[in-house]
Amino acid sequence: MVRTVPYGSWPSPITAADVAAGGHPVESGRFVGDGVYWSEMRPAEGGRSAIRTGPAEDPTDVLPAPWNARTRVHEYGGGAWTVAADGTVVFVEFSDQRVYALGGPLGSSRSPRPLTPRPDVASGIRYGDLHVHGDKVWCVRETHGKRIVRDICVVPLDGSGRADPSRITAVVGGSDFIAFPRLSPNGSRIAWIAWDHPQMPWDGTELRCGTLDADGRCTDWRTVAGGVEESILQPEWVSDDELYFLSDRTGFWNLHRSNAFEGPATSVATVERDTGGPLWRLGAHWYSLLDNGKCLTVDTFGTDTLSVRDVDTGESDTFDLGDISVLELVDTVGDKALLRCGGARTPTGLRILDLTTRELSDVRMSAEQLPDTAYLPAAQQITFSGPNRDVHTVVYPPTNPDYAGPDGELPPYVAFVHGGPTAHVVPAINLVYAYFTSRGIGIVDVNYGGSTGYGREYRNRLRGQWGVVDVEDTIAAVRGLVDAGLADPARLAIEGGSAGGWTVLSALTGSDVFACGASYYGVAELERFAAETHDFESRYLDGLIGPLPEAAELYRTRAPVNNVHKLSCPVLLLQGLSDPIVPPSQAERFRDAMVRKGIPHAYLAYPGEAHGLRKLANQISSREAELSFYGQVLGFETPGIPPLKLWVPPEV
Repeated sequence: MVRTVPYGSWPSPITAADVAAGGHPVESGRFVGDGVYWSEMRPAEGGRSAIRTGPAEDPTDVLPAPWNARTRVHEYGGGAWTVAADGTVVFVEFSDQRVYALGGPLGSSRSPRPLTPRPDVASGIRYGDLHVHGDKVWCVRETHGKRIVRDICVVPLDGSGRADPSRITAVVGGSDFIAFPRLSPNGSRIAWIAWDHPQMPWDGTELRCGTLDADGRCTDWRTVAGGVEESILQPEWVSDDELYFLSDRTGFWNLHRSNAFEGPATSVATVERDTGGPLWRLGAHWYSLLDNGKCLTVDTFGTDTLSVRDVDTGESDTFDLGDISVLELVDTVGDKALLRCGGARTPTGLRILDLTTRELSDVRMSAEQLPDTAYLPAAQQITFSGPNRDVHTVVYPPTNPDYAGPDGELPPYVAFVHGGPTAHVVPAINLVYAYFTSRGIGIVDVNYGGSTGYGREYRNRLRGQWGVVDVEDTIAAVRGLVDAGLADPARLAIEGGSAGGWTVLSALTGSDVFACGASYYGVAELERFAAETHDFESRYLDGLIGPLPEAAELYRTRAPVNNVHKLSCPVLLLQGLSDPIVPPSQAERFRDAMVRKGIPHAYLAYPGEAHGLRKLANQISSREAELSFYGQVLGFETPGIPPLKLWVPPEV
């Protein structure tokens, strides 16, 4: 029997503890012999990245606790571990950022052995994008000193570089940023991607190729493709002379090929879908060369599809993978592909696809168990026509088989704004969303202008318009819900993290559409942010707002902290105190401005957390606080949830 209960107050079997404890996001994987190794984030173990193997129901740690395979190159990391042909696991340990090797059979009591020197406190060294070739580890190295220097280096697997840094070879550098080091089949040539400030890798990068000398260094190289208006990704050699790569010169990231030292690059296929994405993390790849000479590609327009492409004709054969909408190509061997994938009704996790039979088999899901599907919302892709442009969204309506809202009552909705801002969202099972929708609170996930997955033009909509286009598009989405009679116009909230937090604060200080908002480690101020944030994003604002000092006045007028005088609704701020990307000072400045204005708010600071909450207790705390906050402001009861204490101005 369905009971009538006000929206937002529906009893739900999905708790914040279920959302946090049930999840262990699978991050990457590798075929190793007849099995698979994978890494997963363990909230119950302080958020460490564990490397594991075995049956999904009873996995075994390849890398035992407390070892943590996680790199801080570019702060976002990527490519933190790999496996040599003999089964040796090579990884970056998070605590000291050294490269280690763990050899021997699974279950051996041997401890990881360091391959790189103990870092100097004054000049920490980080490694990422690891690849093993023979008896050496090729990787991107990031050296912190008076200035940050990045290069490609080679680390001996025998451990001789641990005590003698001269044994670690500096191969090539000369750019602010480097990614995708790739050796040719005979080991005589190297390809890589490079870019310099103020570019971001989705704006413009260069594909460079060079020859290695007798000492393993590259002193002679040329730019094969790319520039300030062309983004190049993922070079892969097919011979010692020819290589493939991704370029968005057609308006979408498409597959191209080129001779490394002669002739222009040519397109393998020109399609209006992206084979490629934003390079936030090292080690990503979107295609794989198969043994039959064809290419396996992940192609995106809003959602992801998987295809086998004939590199001679450009024709492709797309797999039917049911409702799977998000795909990451992790590894391939023979006729098998290792995928990280999921959909609106398919749990996200690691799966093996047999390219011959086209059958999928599960390896490890990112959640231990899921609630009854009756409590999971049905994702609906809706494009709203705003006053300025169309906006792509995914809508998750309130869903609970046991409860319904009163006749005539419309549900509250929360607009979720993704981070990046150069990123995108797709229909997927999301326990955070189910936590809210099962209580009668709708969710709309917004792919505002500037999001990826729709080509370069859509991505470029945010150039110079951060805090404008993203806000307009999010408002257009919620107004579309209201106009369709789906949402209560008086009970609209907005939530986002990082760059999404910026949009939250910008929307709250620049409009009266939302009744409240929650900002997870969001950007609130720009001039100091540009000076305080990490190197990778320190010039990101050049493209999003404008270069300094020319755009200084625009930085001031756009910054939410400078517009708190226009704020009239409560705000929840959540912040990791060890965040190097969006420092705590951002949230604290906004909090202080709200105190001066007398705005009710709450500020939750989490010691030991960086850019994102990885610890179990903090994940639970933050979600319960957010739900309590919405209940207090939007006017519904939240039974069983600890009340969040809001700061309110003292009575005069």
